[in-house]
Amino acid sequence: ERGTVAVQALGSGAPRIMGFLLPPSSQKTVGLRSALEIGVTARFRSTSSISSYSELARERSKTVTSFYNQSAIDASAEKPSVRLTPSTLLYAGKSPDGSHILSSAKYLHKELPVRIAHRIKGFRSLPFIIGCNPTILQVVSSFCCAFSLLLSIKDQDTEARYSKLVQQLLDDHKDVVTMLAEGFRECRKHIQNEALIRNFLDTTLTSRLGIRMLATHHLSLHEENPEYVGIICRRLSPKKIIEKWVDFARRLCEHQYGNSPQVRINGHVAARFPFIPLPLDYILPELLKNAMRATMESHLDTPYNIPDVVVTIANNDTDFVIRIADRGGGIPHSIMDKVMDYHFSTAEQSTQDPRMSNLFNTMTNSGPQSGPMHGFGFGLPTSRAYAEYLGGSLALQSMQGIGTDVYLRLRHIDGKGESFRV
Repeated sequence: ERGTVAVQALGSGAPRIMGFLLPPSSQKTVGLRSALEIGVTARFRSTSSISSYSELARERSKTVTSFYNQSAIDASAEKPSVRLTPSTLLYAGKSPDGSHILSSAKYLHKELPVRIAHRIKGFRSLPFIIGCNPTILQVVSSFCCAFSLLLSIKDQDTEARYSKLVQQLLDDHKDVVTMLAEGFRECRKHIQNEALIRNFLDTTLTSRLGIRMLATHHLSLHEENPEYVGIICRRLSPKKIIEKWVDFARRLCEHQYGNSPQVRINGHVAARFPFIPLPLDYILPELLKNAMRATMESHLDTPYNIPDVVVTIANNDTDFVIRIADRGGGIPHSIMDKVMDYHFSTAEQSTQDPRMSNLFNTMTNSGPQSGPMHGFGFGLPTSRAYAEYLGGSLALQSMQGIGTDVYLRLRHIDGKGESFRV
């Protein structure tokens, strides 16, 4: 099937390599026949088998055709993206007559097709053999379908219909990161330029985060919650959101190891400020799972006498910092430079360090927020990319033999420094 996709994408050159798609038994038979017999056999081959083969080829080519020959996508990809600051979203507020929802819908109606077209164009930059991987093609196909559905909405359509479509697209695309990770793992032997793949994944994953934040913000504007303006919490408590994901990570850890480290939270525990919880809901569970697993696996001989994980909050006028410190033995010198890279190996091949392996790979669904970053060696690099997209950073300090400190630094959306744009 993979060969069929590649042949259809090559167009007129396809007949020249069709022989490579024949099963091995057919190729052996070919070697025993004369050229005349081959011609006769080909002429009178079962029409039903040719028909079924053609149907399969046509079906597989639909994705490639929509990928390579979509003029509307090309036109939208040439348009610039209009990114908004969170403070713009926050201070737009809510209007009594609901006009803020209509304004949001108009903005999304213009912006989402452009951003999706940019992502489809990004897939075209991949090496051809990677771009033709069936799993990656499935992701591309989902983007193409989303683009077509968004264009089907006309100005005269109701906002309610548009919101229903946006919610449908959010649901349909919830597994995109997992599928990308699986696709790159499948074709990892063809990855020759890792810098190109890293840039592609950084851009694709952060763009996807921005799209989901904007879409979720629009849908959340319909809800009556005085603490929120769309997805922006007016007075977010970092301590409370950390406690939520500590409980989640401890349950996973206890299921896997029978116990879990205690977590102490200190620093500016009373801090409150406007911020968007959504990216924290992706990053925090990943960092906490890492810390807990490292702690448990470095104390397997004493599973009921394990050191605490310490989370420290530091808040100032420009940004805030969350430090997660574990006593999990630290990261070996030999892989310290690699833990922030995307890894495409299986869990079994990358268990030399907890931060490079499929975290809790025997666990079932990790929940709607942390699931997309679960496994395939995408957790830390995705968290890093998200932090940088939000105008911040994710840094590691490892004391080999003792443990690791992870520093998550994020800009305030209404602080003294320049805010990030969604």
